[in-house]
Amino acid sequence: MMRIDIISIFPKMFEPVLNESIIKRAQAKSKVKIYLHNLRDYALNKHKKTDDRTFGGGSGMVMGPEPIFRAVETIKQNSRTRELANSRTILLCPQGQPLTQKLAKKLAKHRHLILICGHYEGIDERVRQKLADEEISIGDYVLTGGELPAMVLVDCLVRLIPGVLGDKNSLIFESFKDNLLEYPQYTRPSNFRGMKVPAVLLSGDHKKIEAWRNKEAVKRTKLRRPDLIKGKDL
Repeated sequence: MMRIDIISIFPKMFEPVLNESIIKRAQAKSKVKIYLHNLRDYALNKHKKTDDRTFGGGSGMVMGPEPIFRAVETIKQNSRTRELANSRTILLCPQGQPLTQKLAKKLAKHRHLILICGHYEGIDERVRQKLADEEISIGDYVLTGGELPAMVLVDCLVRLIPGVLGDKNSLIFESFKDNLLEYPQYTRPSNFRGMKVPAVLLSGDHKKIEAWRNKEAVKRTKLRRPDLIKGKDL
């Protein structure tokens, strides 16, 4: 079973996402345990403040190191030995490495993940240097905080846990398999307002169907995401 601890100053943002669909079912089946931690609970000051002005001047506030260090250290102290031995602490921020399916599969092998959601103008550099094992970004744009990226990462990871998806083939035949986008998909009716399903998909010839799907996957990737296959012989 995987354990995911999420540290945020807005933990209630996660509740609607974690209590719906596949993530909800995964928790009910004890495939994953997800814990939410309010960073303010680890602040020692009177007003439970987690940010402060940046040294050297500048606009905005920066999240301080003390509450974050205390939160991670407390979580690790309360974790089981097996979880701690296979634990990774991840900072969600725009400067991190891009989240890819390959990276998600790598992270899904860990028993324990601690996700730190940044906020405001940034986070104290000492968190990056001494606490985070890695930094992850979900795209080259700036959000108000790391909460939405953390939700995306959790959704991406949970579906990779064995036994979470009802159909095990769903993980095999999906987008980004072998760095190719997924082939076009169709369902009933076969003729909708004059738009017909390709005849090969109705033929029952599985070899021809597989060949068509591979061809379409390559074509779609070349058209929409050529960066995924640059330099590869297809």
